Amino acid sequence: MVRIPDAKVALSTASVYPESTATAFEIAARLGYDGVEVMVWTDPVSQDIEALRRLSDYHRIPILAVHAPCLLITQRVWSTDPWVKLQRARAAAEKLGASTVVVHPPFRWQRQYARDFVTGVWRMAGETDVRFAVENMYPWRYRDREMLAYAPDWDVTKDDYRHFTVDLSHTATARTDAMQMIDRMGDRLGHVHLADGAGSGKDEHLVPGRGTQPCAELLERLATNGFDGHIVVEVNTRRAMSSAEREADLAEALAFARLHLASAAQVPRS
Repeated sequence: MVRIPDAKVALSTASVYPESTATAFEIAARLGYDGVEVMVWTDPVSQDIEALRRLSDYHRIPILAVHAPCLLITQRVWSTDPWVKLQRARAAAEKLGASTVVVHPPFRWQRQYARDFVTGVWRMAGETDVRFAVENMYPWRYRDREMLAYAPDWDVTKDDYRHFTVDLSHTATARTDAMQMIDRMGDRLGHVHLADGAGSGKDEHLVPGRGTQPCAELLERLATNGFDGHIVVEVNTRRAMSSAEREADLAEALAFARLHLASAAQVPRS
């Protein structure tokens, strides 16, 4: 007998890039994902709450999380003020029925935002039922040089947040121990970005099982511990030669997640 864990497996809309946000909903529904995480970026549909609601209704797939626009390419999306971006992400999550907003720590050059970030996120988390899950990042590397691009720190466990997102591609890029990181996060781990990496200087977001990260071990531990957050497949399919190849990668990632969640949840026969 197998007890299926409560954790839902969602598809990040970033996983279909360079295809559109709308395509991500279609693929997620067709492959049997439990929901989607919307990456808010330069695609106008990702910024449009009514358009997202229509896609969710049409494909009958819920929006489980909203990823706030934190990337370099989204500096002008939903305002240039990072606090306004978070407020709009929270409002989007509330209107769309999503339980989580994913947010990166500030860039070091966002000095005032970085200075107030920890207390500001706590304040915003206290104003809503939506979880603000702060995501681990990594040092930027070029040849033999390393630059600390995030503040207060790329290792978010060094600061006090109510909820964390762990990203296994980022642990690979940071060359840090993923299982030790989730131990430090403890019961404040609220969200998972499932991807893999081989420890290169680049943020790879490989299909789980194709790198060196303990993706299977992490899923099995979450299932054993009764994790009730969301597991979001966030992989890079830019090199796919066709839509069919991209879809096959996303189907493989979903099968990997389901297999390792269920294998840890097996109940021995009496």
